[in-house]
Amino acid sequence: MRKSLTLAALLTAALLVACDGGTQDAAQPPTSAPGSADGTPAARQPAAGSLEAIVMAQHRRPEDRLRDRYRHPQQTLAFFGLKPTMNVVEIWPGGGWYTDIIAPYVAGKGKYTAAIFEEGDGTGYGAKLNKALKDRIAASTAVYGTVTYTTLGPATVELVPEGSADMVLTFRNVHNWMAGGYADKVFAAMFKALKPGGILGVEEHRGDPELPQDPLAATGYVTQDYVIKLAEAAGFQAAEHSEINANPLDTRDHPKGVWTLPPALRLGDQDRERYVQIGESDRMTIKFVKPATTGMASAESR
Repeated sequence: MRKSLTLAALLTAALLVACDGGTQDAAQPPTSAPGSADGTPAARQPAAGSLEAIVMAQHRRPEDRLRDRYRHPQQTLAFFGLKPTMNVVEIWPGGGWYTDIIAPYVAGKGKYTAAIFEEGDGTGYGAKLNKALKDRIAASTAVYGTVTYTTLGPATVELVPEGSADMVLTFRNVHNWMAGGYADKVFAAMFKALKPGGILGVEEHRGDPELPQDPLAATGYVTQDYVIKLAEAAGFQAAEHSEINANPLDTRDHPKGVWTLPPALRLGDQDRERYVQIGESDRMTIKFVKPATTGMASAESR
């Protein structure tokens, strides 16, 4: 009999698996240009309010900025096609790593909605994460603008009014929904939330395509074909994929799954240097589109 993880376990995993891979170098520092007062080259400053400027901004926590070389946030969001005028929904932002970039970028011109964890009795791990995120945003409204909240979980799969979102983004969450047995419902909810022509951006730990997919994704890895299958079953069309978050050093066969690698490092000091050298997990980065015509029905209406 298939067993579903408890909500508390899923929520714990959702934070710990924020460990996407990549071996590419960190974003290059600003290039220099002549023109400083003392005759030395002056650092190029990105345009105020640009995606590059927000990625470089000081409101981002130092420990988060250190992970840019694995997550490539500027390149990833540009690949998905994020624009400052968009109505954007982020699924399970957790500690707010991407919130710190997306919300300020669309503040004033677009809209940011955080689909936070379903809290159950309000005393669990998800509730604590939600409170920490809300408190941090409330303390810096000049940075984040107006943030709207909705919830997502096994019992709640309604996100925003139907057809209202320009973009839905999710980072390393698909395996959690699979573990809970409701991944199909989440993809259907994301499809419903988007306008015709709207974009779904998915980043996920990428499993070995030569191995059969565990339907509960116990290792945290999901094959790219399986994610595409889930999305297409909900009505999405796969538009394109990027290798910006690929990590060829990740063999994807670790004792503790993705949690063997940074940042979780669940084996502790055992082979620690080896896993640190590998870096974070290999990840797929896929852009899906909700068809602009109504000829393709969503999974809910079939």
